[in-house]
Amino acid sequence: MKNVWFPSLTLLCLELSMRVGTAPICAYGQTGCHVPTLADLFDRVIQQSSRMHGISSDLHSEFEQYFFPSKNLIGKRKCHTYGILTPDDKENAQRLGREQLTEVILRLLGAWGDPMSQLYQSMSRDQNQDFNHYSSNKALEISDMVHELRDGVAKMTEKMKQFGVLGNTVGNISPESLVPSSALSSYTQGEFNSLDHHDLLYCFRRDSNKVKNYLRILKCTTLPGLDC
Repeated sequence: MKNVWFPSLTLLCLELSMRVGTAPICAYGQTGCHVPTLADLFDRVIQQSSRMHGISSDLHSEFEQYFFPSKNLIGKRKCHTYGILTPDDKENAQRLGREQLTEVILRLLGAWGDPMSQLYQSMSRDQNQDFNHYSSNKALEISDMVHELRDGVAKMTEKMKQFGVLGNTVGNISPESLVPSSALSSYTQGEFNSLDHHDLLYCFRRDSNKVKNYLRILKCTTLPGLDC
């Protein structure tokens, strides 16, 4: 085990020491830029996830105030990601291990790509133009961010594999294994109403908060000592 881990840890230390302060980051190391380090990738996906969660929280609050200003909408939500098992607190997330936690993050992000695209299309067609002209732009931004963040986490996962931090099978997730097809039927058919919009935004705000927190925990368990 020592023989296996020593080269990996050495490479990881070199990775952290090769930061470039002002040069632009690029994927293939062209002249004038540098290949992003693992710490760089973690920082970027964490910042992106925090921004995505912030926008989703704002949109959920705006939607709730506009459509349900006097109703107390407490009850069970129809979250289509109910089948993805997620740790419910920091301690359980830390016990889950890097590979399992990475899989959970990728599954959550993969499960939200199509529903958020459908939400944007539904809101842009909605007759409540005084609200949806502005809010649908936010929904479109969130939809784009989900795809961008999943791509960023996938790149980060590949970098972690290079250092032997993750196994090579991590991230090999088939689309059909993400969520039950029945849970997505109303989304794929575009059968939305205001309560469906609210439930979707509520569930996405919850899941985006999980992704944000899991990424921070994953960074601290992979690169301890860096803002942890």
